[in-house]
Amino acid sequence: MTEITAPKSPISAEQFADEIREQLKYTQGVTEQQATDADVYVAAASAVRRHLMDAWMQTQQDMINGDTKAVGYLSAEFLMGKQLSNALLNVGLTEQFEEAVKNLGHDPQNVIDAEYEPGLGNGGLGRLAACFIDSLASLGVPAFGYGIQYKYGIFKQEFDEEGKQVETPDYWLENEEPWGHIDYGRSQRVNFGGEVVEENGKRVWKPSWAVRAVPVDYMVPGYKSGRVNTLRLWTSKSYDEFDLLTFNKSEYLDAVRPQVVAENISKILYPEDSTPQGKALRLEQQYFFVSASIHDAIRVFYPGQDKPDLTTFPQKINFQLNDTHPVIGIPELMRVLIDEYGYDWDTAWSITSKTFNYTCHTLLPEALEVWSADLIGALLPRHLEIIKKINDQFVKELAAQGVDKKQIERMRIYTDGKDASVRMAYLATYGGSHVNGVAELHSQLLKDVTLKDFSDAYPDKFTNVTNGVTPRRFVRMANPRMSDLITEGLGTDAWMSDLEKLQGLVPLADDAEFVKKFAEVKQANKRAFVDFAKRKYGFEINADTMFNTMVKRLHEYKRQSLKILAVISTYADIKSGKLDVDSIVPRTVFFGAKSAPGYAMAKETIQLINNVSRVVNNDPATKGKLSVYFPWNYNIELAENLIPATDLDEQISQAGKEASGTGNMKFALNGALTVGTLDGANVEIRERVGAENFFLFGMTVDEVDALYAADYDHGGSRRYYEEDPRLKQAIDMVADGTFSEGDKKTYENLVNDWLTHDYFMTLADFGAYMDIQDEIESTYRDPMKWARMAVLNVANSGYFSSDRSIEDYLERIWHTGPLA
Repeated sequence: MTEITAPKSPISAEQFADEIREQLKYTQGVTEQQATDADVYVAAASAVRRHLMDAWMQTQQDMINGDTKAVGYLSAEFLMGKQLSNALLNVGLTEQFEEAVKNLGHDPQNVIDAEYEPGLGNGGLGRLAACFIDSLASLGVPAFGYGIQYKYGIFKQEFDEEGKQVETPDYWLENEEPWGHIDYGRSQRVNFGGEVVEENGKRVWKPSWAVRAVPVDYMVPGYKSGRVNTLRLWTSKSYDEFDLLTFNKSEYLDAVRPQVVAENISKILYPEDSTPQGKALRLEQQYFFVSASIHDAIRVFYPGQDKPDLTTFPQKINFQLNDTHPVIGIPELMRVLIDEYGYDWDTAWSITSKTFNYTCHTLLPEALEVWSADLIGALLPRHLEIIKKINDQFVKELAAQGVDKKQIERMRIYTDGKDASVRMAYLATYGGSHVNGVAELHSQLLKDVTLKDFSDAYPDKFTNVTNGVTPRRFVRMANPRMSDLITEGLGTDAWMSDLEKLQGLVPLADDAEFVKKFAEVKQANKRAFVDFAKRKYGFEINADTMFNTMVKRLHEYKRQSLKILAVISTYADIKSGKLDVDSIVPRTVFFGAKSAPGYAMAKETIQLINNVSRVVNNDPATKGKLSVYFPWNYNIELAENLIPATDLDEQISQAGKEASGTGNMKFALNGALTVGTLDGANVEIRERVGAENFFLFGMTVDEVDALYAADYDHGGSRRYYEEDPRLKQAIDMVADGTFSEGDKKTYENLVNDWLTHDYFMTLADFGAYMDIQDEIESTYRDPMKWARMAVLNVANSGYFSSDRSIEDYLERIWHTGPLA
């Protein structure tokens, strides 16, 4: 094995400035005097890429030539965040960059801000994938991240005058993008449609159309590992982009129709799928990137071989299916092995079932993808045949194990009948070696409820890997003041690559001087966020209030509605004089969330939050005591600024619904205290930081199930409305038009749902949530007590590093390790 080649040796700021000047001249075509902040950003990024190039090429070579199994992380999302700061940190050039840019007459922060955040993900799924590929590189594990380079992100969120969410295109590639390297020479053909025919005793797929999958490579540098892995994203191109004969007939739109059809596949993340066309496009996307990735992996690991021995494929690479989006890869690998390389069924199945593993990210049945068999048959007819055969094999296997017929029917991968369908989570569970949940509670509920039949039949397949976040981006980069204090307290910065070293802060929680410094850091972060919010959103925020934050995807189970009802209740009590404004803790409440474009109830909740904000923030009665802000277009940049400034984090999802969460980990690691339910990773966070340092409220999973059994979601919620005057007043204010300029119909659907259905039990947990606020406010009134609890949250959250998560995957699932 070749010796590790680290990134180039550290250089001086003057040398780095010269490298930037060179890039300005030869890449940007501008002089130092002409250069804008955007020019300097591109030039600096290009210079950093050159520092990474040798290590990147060496890592690829060692991966191919060595005997260390690689990881292929298949994900529809990679929410990377801005790249320049992360690359500078990992290559060891942060200080040189700052000094060099100042010497060139530019503000380093303005140069950093010139980078447009990549629109390659939506929420936790994509951010987790980004954290994982960062940790894989930092641990020196050879890996590819495989996904799609979407031309547009999911959407750019704006709010109209009525507070409604408006979706606009997020053209993140509008400006120069220096990180991705497109390689037309390594493109792959991806076929669709057509039919399957019999030829010489074999089933042969005759596709009717195809697209060209072109790879765009992004370097993923590890922190102090000397390794640089690859994020390979596929963009879709047409093989026949332009029909000259049609164009010359003046049929201009028809002349480019093949290009439009092909490029639609990688046009936008998660296209609206409420129509048949939308569903077809989603399936096309999923097959597009996994087919290209599987063929690419074969090309990478068997270079120049026409007839490679693919029985060794599982020793070369393990594919991790990040949720159900890439599961079509299982029948695709079977097809490739059988149809393209001539393996028999049993050999192909042996290879395939050893190659894939599946991470399930949900407990909600509706989130487990189920595809219409007709749709799969139309787009991927050969794959439908293979899926049916996998299902037949599976049913026979279950019967041979003595599984009863009813259970077998429940477990079928392919369901017959008029509405025949394919259950992708079931295909992933049977077709892979391992299935993991992403928090201890979630993994247990997967085995006990969501995938119980499979757990009973294949108990050895199931395991847990609790999620984590990268400390480099979400502590060191996001919170430099606290990072410096941690390093000062521990006497080392080794915690950035071994987060468990934060345990060394525990004794410092009893050091009054350290705790005071910690509180000062938090206040400085709050002031910094006030400046950021003023500059970015025009908000006027009071830093001398409790910063209370709820940022996450807008979904009913996450219960943003619970938080806003509590805000309304507090507002009502201030208005009525029930609350003495001089005695309450001044609080600034932040929301950040996007709703899926077709999710009506979530969009109505966004509108309500915005209009509560409008009313509360403009009422003299609440001035300086209660305010609500909803910064639009929540993204990584906002998270990196808001999380370090937050005092109180909201993790209030209904127990048993959140798989894990990683926002809860980011907040705890940045010195926020949590108010939350026993859901997802909250359970483990509370266990580790100490029950006395966590504000717990709400029902347990068992209590939720008991309430469902009592028909709560069929009108049972109204009892809570009628019995709790605080809740009744809040809902009545929503219903009577207080937050809709007197229009009683604006939130009619939301109110009706609360009073007749309320599936996620917002009303049932409202009383407990309001009651815990007294404890929260009493604690916050003692600044040193609050700060001490915050220190202990940081000190005991080292377990929630994505480095630890990856080490668990290596041990429990992938059975591989770093390059030698």
